[in-house]
Amino acid sequence: MIEKNVSHGIISTYFNKLERNLDLDVAIVGGGPSGIVAAYYLAKAGLKVAQFDRKLSPGGGMWGGAMMFNQIVVQEEALHIIKEFDINYEQYNDHLYVMDSVESTSALLYKAVHAGATIFNCYSVEDVIFKDNVVSGVVVNWTPVLREGMHVDPLNIMAKCVIDGTGHDSEMCRTVARKNGIRLATDTGDVIGERSLDVVAGEEEVVNGTKEIYPGLYVCGMAASAVSGTPRMGPIFGGMLLSGKKVADLIINALKK
Repeated sequence: MIEKNVSHGIISTYFNKLERNLDLDVAIVGGGPSGIVAAYYLAKAGLKVAQFDRKLSPGGGMWGGAMMFNQIVVQEEALHIIKEFDINYEQYNDHLYVMDSVESTSALLYKAVHAGATIFNCYSVEDVIFKDNVVSGVVVNWTPVLREGMHVDPLNIMAKCVIDGTGHDSEMCRTVARKNGIRLATDTGDVIGERSLDVVAGEEEVVNGTKEIYPGLYVCGMAASAVSGTPRMGPIFGGMLLSGKKVADLIINALKK
């Protein structure tokens, strides 16, 4: 019966996909543009990478552009990434380019998956695996389980590296510091918290702050700004894209030594 085959096809292939991703090179927490770019470059380099996003539609804040005006801005320094993802763009002035936010987000997701990354939507990462003082994986549950406050135990996924791409809240960094009594690679040893908006400083510092923040744990995008105490930047996305590429390059170099 076709009705049974529809269900069986979904269930069997989904569980095969989940089982293939129980032991990863890289687990990316959060589905924003920086993490998606990282997933693309990591997969393109031949690493086994999965990205976990709590929402039904990954893509973070890029979908809505600015105040739901679905256009975004990227500066010239990041234009090579826009070109690699085959995103249409229009030059606005000597240094800035504009593009459709829906096309841009769709292109990032499409390219990442076709490069070999796996994206799990509707997953919340509630904790990390912490072994021998190294972040060694993620602890996942269904987003609706956590939203409803249901007492349901999670599943564990091992990873050689974990990327905190959770945006303004830098959730993984906060969790690791709070639960394990360790110091992060920041001025205070903890999550400092993002500062108010400054486009120039924010764009520069989000890339500078992209790094291994603790053994096994990397940070990118707005999570990098939040953990290091640097400014937000608003709907200009060059720093997000460059941060995603930088964290991918750092991990590729670390794992392929």
